[in-house]
Amino acid sequence: MKIKILIPFIIGLLFHLQSYATDFNVLDYGAKADGTTIDTKAVQKAIDACTKNGGGKVIIPSGKTVVIGTIYLKDFVTLHIENGATLLGSPNYEDYATDTHKNMYKNEPHMDRCLIFAKDARSIAIEGYGTIDGNGHKENFTKKKGGRPMMIRFVNVKDIHLNDITLINPAAWTSAWLYCDNISVSGINIISRVNNNGDGLDFDGCTNVRVNNSNFDNSDDSICLQASRPDKPCKNITVSNCHFSTKWGGMRIGLLSRGNIESVTVTNCTFKDIQDSGLKIQQCEGGEMKNMVFSNLVMENVPRPIFMTFAKQIASVDTPEGQFEPLKSMHNFSFSNIVVDNSNLDKNSAFFLTGFPEHQIEDITIKDVQFVVSGGGSAADAQKTNIKEYTQEVLNGWWPEFSLVGTLPASGLYARHIDGLVVENFSIKTVNEDKRAPIVLKNVTNSEINRVFLNKKIISKNQILSN
Repeated sequence: MKIKILIPFIIGLLFHLQSYATDFNVLDYGAKADGTTIDTKAVQKAIDACTKNGGGKVIIPSGKTVVIGTIYLKDFVTLHIENGATLLGSPNYEDYATDTHKNMYKNEPHMDRCLIFAKDARSIAIEGYGTIDGNGHKENFTKKKGGRPMMIRFVNVKDIHLNDITLINPAAWTSAWLYCDNISVSGINIISRVNNNGDGLDFDGCTNVRVNNSNFDNSDDSICLQASRPDKPCKNITVSNCHFSTKWGGMRIGLLSRGNIESVTVTNCTFKDIQDSGLKIQQCEGGEMKNMVFSNLVMENVPRPIFMTFAKQIASVDTPEGQFEPLKSMHNFSFSNIVVDNSNLDKNSAFFLTGFPEHQIEDITIKDVQFVVSGGGSAADAQKTNIKEYTQEVLNGWWPEFSLVGTLPASGLYARHIDGLVVENFSIKTVNEDKRAPIVLKNVTNSEINRVFLNKKIISKNQILSN
């Protein structure tokens, strides 16, 4: 008789405890976790139960591989991928939903879908020592096969944590953060080399962002700061203690730049084996770019440690073709304590800063730089004066890339259309003979160049070409 009385009590107690649980294991919601079954519905059930409960952790358990299509994170949910667990993207494009916003770059609707999505949510997190694998191999996803889904997209989300997680093999960008506020990214590893456009973290119109203690190995830009809406600035951004290795740019700031991009600091970072640029700062679309500090950086095999452009181009998908927005201003940049070893690269290695006629970049300081280059510039290279401007004819619908300009007449620093340039304690070492001037200035006003060294000898003023 007593046992009969206890059974309902125990069942009721278990139900009561479950209703107040803070951990929601996807296995309890029907996930097979066998690495082949599509468990999207089970994972979403766990997320829905978690947010309905008032928050907690959705657990992807260790030793398991859970395959999903698109899932939707919601308020107060932490997606916790345990050490040894893998959340694996489905190889089937049709398993990715069509209601996950869109890619904000023109001509790229094939990247509109995504694996993990959140919109208008608050206080969400992805954490754990496990792995999210986008399964984005070219045998699964190409533009011709329908599209290439991004791994993560958050839209208008407040209070986000991305901590201690490994993100690998996205079919396109690893993450897109649109109009979000209060973001903390720490201790993550991103490896995105299996497909094209493998960006790492793309912050669009986001505010109060901290990224630290993380590693990036990408097929495209590792971190992007951008602003696709005039009313949504990208501001108050700090990046520290990170390592970047990528096929394209370590950090790209701008390009998509209809809104303001401002108040940025990058410090204590290393850049290695980067095909294009370490810091790529480009204002194109009508916003204002200002107030940025870059310090304590070490680079190796980075052809353009700093590449800055101010040019007119359309990047946003929301801008009608041909309706260019007026350029505003680009000013107040500080670069200091930078060591660069490009001794194993070719002669196309230089700091390249270029504004545009009648649209100068203003107030740049570069100080305490050690720059080793291979040299090899010829007398003909030194005599070049027809360095192309980034006009519409030159751009021809594309971005302002270095390849459109070619070899520069400077072995160390080429600056053009700048108002207010300070260079202090800039040391250039050429491994091989170089016929080019170490520094060339064109249409640079209000400049102060002090303590420039070439192969350990201080150079005279007449070794700095200016016109």
